[in-house]
Amino acid sequence: MAEFDSIRSSTRSESYVNIDSGLRAHMNKVYGLMAVAMIITGAVAWSIGTSPQLVSALFSNSIISLIVMFAPLVFVFFLSARVMNMSYSAGQLYFWLFSALMGLSLSTIFVAYTGASIANAFFTTAIAFGAMSLFGYTTKKDLSGMGRFLFMGVIGLIVAMIINWFTQSPGLEFAINVLGVLIFAGLTAYDTQNIKNTYLSIRSAPNGEEIAARAGILGALSLYINFLNMFMFLLQFMGNRE
Repeated sequence: MAEFDSIRSSTRSESYVNIDSGLRAHMNKVYGLMAVAMIITGAVAWSIGTSPQLVSALFSNSIISLIVMFAPLVFVFFLSARVMNMSYSAGQLYFWLFSALMGLSLSTIFVAYTGASIANAFFTTAIAFGAMSLFGYTTKKDLSGMGRFLFMGVIGLIVAMIINWFTQSPGLEFAINVLGVLIFAGLTAYDTQNIKNTYLSIRSAPNGEEIAARAGILGALSLYINFLNMFMFLLQFMGNRE
């Protein structure tokens, strides 16, 4: 009996080790996808934004400007709806195309803000993002309730931004920037836990690893969006304009 218990305990330990190593590999892949997307976005934004002629060519024409602004949104909806039916390589390619379009949209920050402000906002965002993602990965607390609350916060934030577009209130803009940072920091923790739980729930299903890989693209997309939103709200809050 003791020998049977020992074998069963050993089997459980091996299963835990396999799950844990698989989870680490999955999370590393998600963060890797996000990191490559951030590099692409930064490279495109910098190459366009530091060339006044290119910025003028893109944003002086109202039609091209609208395309540049709304094309990333179209890609987000398309990728979210279709990625689970794509091959992993196709989903990866679409994600990186989306990140390049985001770079076009963000290129104007190099015209509007000083380089030091952009660097400070980026590194501050990186530290906050890393801390919140680590919390979401390690915490034993279920964050699903917080996710619903934060989603309502995003809707309220959008409404406030629309109102402030008409009122141009400095006080409301300050509140929007502060709340934006807090909301997307919370969403970073929530999404990290969700990525972890999704992997653990589907890895043992038929073709589980393949499905988890495609789900990881959606996870990387959500973390990427959280990072960019935190960065933009921090930049507007603490940045010095040119």
